[in-house]
Amino acid sequence: MTLLEVNNLKITYETSEKDIHAVNDVSFSIGEQDNYGLVGESGCGKSTIAKTILGLLDDNGKVQSGSVQFKDRELVDLSENEWQDVRWEEISYIPQSAMDSLDPVMTVGAQIRQAIRKHKDVSKADADERVAEVFEIVGLDPARTSDYPHEFSGGMRQRVTIAMALALDPDLIIADEPTTGLDVIVQDKIIDKLLEIQDEVDSSMLLITHDVGVVAETCDEVSVLYGGKVMEQGATHDVFTNPTNPYTMGLQNAFPEVDEFDEQAISIPGSLPDLTAEPSGCVFRNRCPFSTTECEDGHPPLTANGGQLSACYYPEDVDTMREAATDPDTWGIDTGGDDETARDTGDVILETENLEKWFKQTQSLVDDLRGAEPDYVKAVNGVDLTVREGEILGVAGESGCGKSTLGEVIAALQPRTGGDIHVDGTSVDDLLEESTKKFRSQVQFIFQDPFDSLNPRQRVKDAVAEPLKIQGHDKETIDRRVRQTVSDVGLNPPEKYLDQVPAQLSGGERQRVAIAQALVLEPKLLICDEPASMLDVSLKANILNILRDMADERDIGIVYISHDLASLTQIANRLAVMYLGRVIEIGDTREVVKNPKHPYAASLLAASPKTDPSTNRQRVLLPGEPPNPVNLPGGCNFAPRCPKASAECRSTNPERDAFKDGDHEAACHFPVEDVDSELLAQYARERAGTEAQTADGEPVTESVEEA
Repeated sequence: MTLLEVNNLKITYETSEKDIHAVNDVSFSIGEQDNYGLVGESGCGKSTIAKTILGLLDDNGKVQSGSVQFKDRELVDLSENEWQDVRWEEISYIPQSAMDSLDPVMTVGAQIRQAIRKHKDVSKADADERVAEVFEIVGLDPARTSDYPHEFSGGMRQRVTIAMALALDPDLIIADEPTTGLDVIVQDKIIDKLLEIQDEVDSSMLLITHDVGVVAETCDEVSVLYGGKVMEQGATHDVFTNPTNPYTMGLQNAFPEVDEFDEQAISIPGSLPDLTAEPSGCVFRNRCPFSTTECEDGHPPLTANGGQLSACYYPEDVDTMREAATDPDTWGIDTGGDDETARDTGDVILETENLEKWFKQTQSLVDDLRGAEPDYVKAVNGVDLTVREGEILGVAGESGCGKSTLGEVIAALQPRTGGDIHVDGTSVDDLLEESTKKFRSQVQFIFQDPFDSLNPRQRVKDAVAEPLKIQGHDKETIDRRVRQTVSDVGLNPPEKYLDQVPAQLSGGERQRVAIAQALVLEPKLLICDEPASMLDVSLKANILNILRDMADERDIGIVYISHDLASLTQIANRLAVMYLGRVIEIGDTREVVKNPKHPYAASLLAASPKTDPSTNRQRVLLPGEPPNPVNLPGGCNFAPRCPKASAECRSTNPERDAFKDGDHEAACHFPVEDVDSELLAQYARERAGTEAQTADGEPVTESVEEA
């Protein structure tokens, strides 16, 4: 039975200049107990559709035509009072950013209780009982309902928003990028818990994301959106196994698999379409390598092609297009020739020895007067790293493992507690004492969010020129290097962008400006802190390729910090895996991915989603949360969650060279040998006391001993 039906939906946004045609004739339907995915780049209309279904469209948004029917009831024309009976009770919402969507001055329990009592005439005691129930459902301790949002980890906050969405037993859950910004271990837990809960309450889900892997592993059906249009639609298995639309092919190419070392992430060239008018031709034609003059005659209708619907004028050429789409040359991308030659590295540019960064915790006045020793969060705790010229060192790990703090300390954005840092053979202390300007000219930092790192009132040319002005360069040099650097990061022609402000740029363009700002001084070392985590897969591929080219062409040493292992394996020469302030495994990227030796590194790799829906990946559900960083356990920090931990692990902390094979090192008493990542995931499940399940929900009957 159909639960939600969207028919020929058209939505525009009124602006001071021209209206934006955000959604143009979109149709799809969701059945009872089905999971449906909306996937596509930013600006394709995904979130606009979700807001319309929820009755939360922005004030300047208007439904021009079409209908949204839920249980045969039209939602488009509901009054706000009528929406009170639908929203949360029948259709609930899981927002993208849990920290932004939770009230920081209210306990999490009070926020959920407020939602319950707003819609149900129940006592406070009954509401509190329901809050405790949904906390247990999402795997949170009911005793923590009186805690505030900041007292939870990112993954736990996301589970709080899921609990809120489930509190009134809705028939449809709309999840808008529910795992964006989360590491793969937490992501696996969130998705697994969401699917488990759906099975219990018989609800349906509309999943909105740009993560092809999450949709491939989660949804029954999918619509691929671009420029407010549906480009391809059908069963998820059919769409991602045999894509029939060039845009779907390009989107898949841009999403790398964690173990595809020889496959370059292929970004879709060009920019998003101008939607100030309703598309008069194929909305993807300006970026499509297969477009012809016929594509300008109007947007092609959705027609049956194999097992799915596709909006393309050339359905008979799909096999040829599919094969050609895997070639970077088809998309006009230069692979840079021989890969091994391009990735040769030079002298050591960065070296850290026993690097530490501890954060002192506040304590009571009584403890201060008694002279009690304060507690410390050991965010970085004895890290030894080297980075060579032309080398990218990937740093991976869960949220809170110390990755970002490590980068900030190396870049001298935070003082270190102990250890040494050398850049190009000279101590950072000596470099800073000699000249802060000189140090900043050699070491640059790219932040995660270009929305925050760029001055919203500063034009591109001024933002990129600012580091050169600080260094005292003359105007002629500044103008020349600004234009060249803006061009080098793919903003061509430079004249189109130099006088624009950040608000006039897309997310990918803003991040390229931030990269240009860091590269314009021609630094020796570049620290990148999740520079592509907020970008769509195609834009992310573009940024990754730019950084790889910069390392190869300019011999820059790069530390690339990310929880996205698939991205790291595409560009990093070596991979370092961090856990609670320590590097627990490091080595050549290919060697670490193919033969992980630390159980945590193996679990992290096994949790990376697969874009192939036919892959029966087993979810990795490590028991518990990372230990309290203030009160770390004795022995190995990972022992409380490790499926292979022994008494020795709980008493003795292994050194990083406990396993050593050439440059491949792991801090583990019992390194993984013949146990593959899927079996390791099963160990974790059994240790957590949960039934082993594959990603599609089928139980695993084989026992660990039999395997």
